Amino acid sequence: MANVPASANFLAPVIAEAIVDRLAMVTRAFSRILLIGAHDPALTAHLRGIAHELTIVEAGPRLAALTGAMVCEADSIDLPFASFDLVVWPGGLDSLNDVPGALVRLRALLAPDGLLLGAFVGDGSLPRLRRAVMADGVRPIARMHPQIDLSAIGNLLQRVGFTLPVVDVEALAVRYGDWLALVRDLRAGGMASRLDPAPPPLTRTEIASITAAFAAQADADGRVAESFRLVHFSGWAPHPDQPQPARRGSGKASLAAALKPKA
Repeated sequence: MANVPASANFLAPVIAEAIVDRLAMVTRAFSRILLIGAHDPALTAHLRGIAHELTIVEAGPRLAALTGAMVCEADSIDLPFASFDLVVWPGGLDSLNDVPGALVRLRALLAPDGLLLGAFVGDGSLPRLRRAVMADGVRPIARMHPQIDLSAIGNLLQRVGFTLPVVDVEALAVRYGDWLALVRDLRAGGMASRLDPAPPPLTRTEIASITAAFAAQADADGRVAESFRLVHFSGWAPHPDQPQPARRGSGKASLAAALKPKA
C-alpha cells in the first residue's frame, strides 16, 4: 500500500475517525498501545499523542519501513503476553485465514482490563460487485474472500475470552462510474482478494460481461452506488473490577408486569 496515493485509500480515514470517537468515550488512559496497520497517519499521530509507548505492526514491508513498524501479519504477532493496555486494529481481520487464532493472540497480548478496538469491512458489503462477477459468461470461481457478519464476530469475541463485547455496523455508500475504479480503490485499501491459490485471470470476454453487469445496476446518472458495511467491534480483557452480569434468575421485576398496559 505504500506505493499508492494516500487519497486512494478512502476507507482508512473513515475508520480512523470512528475509532478516535470511540476512544474519546472511554474514561481511562492507555499507556501501552499496539496499532495493527498504519494506514492512516492521523490515527497513528493521535495514538502517539495519548500513549507512553506505541508499537506498530504492519504486514506490508514498504509501509512498515515508512512508519517504523514491525513487519508481521496480525495472526502471527510475536510479542510478550499482557504487554498492552490497548490494541487498535483498523481493518484487516476479514482477510485473515485464522480469525479465531488472531483474536486469541490479541487477547493474550492484552493486560487485564485492556481494550481491543477495531473495525473491518463486513458481511453484506460490495453487493453490486459480487453480483457482477457472477454474471453470465463469467466462470463460477471464487474471486472475493468470505466476509464476516455481525453475529459471528460477537460470538468469536466471547469464545476467545473477551468480556463486555460490543459490535455495531456503519453503512457507507460510494458511487462509481465503472467497476474497474472500484477495484482500484479496493486494492489501494488492501481489500483485494487474498484467496490462495489466486483465481485465474479474467478473460476479455469475462471482463466485458462484468463491465456490462455492473453498469446495468447504475442509477439514472450512469453511476453505481456500491455499499460498504463497516463493522466496529470492541472487547475487554477480563478484570475483577469490571461490571458483571446479574446471576440468571436473580431479577425481581416481572417482565409481564412491565409490559402490561397502564390503566
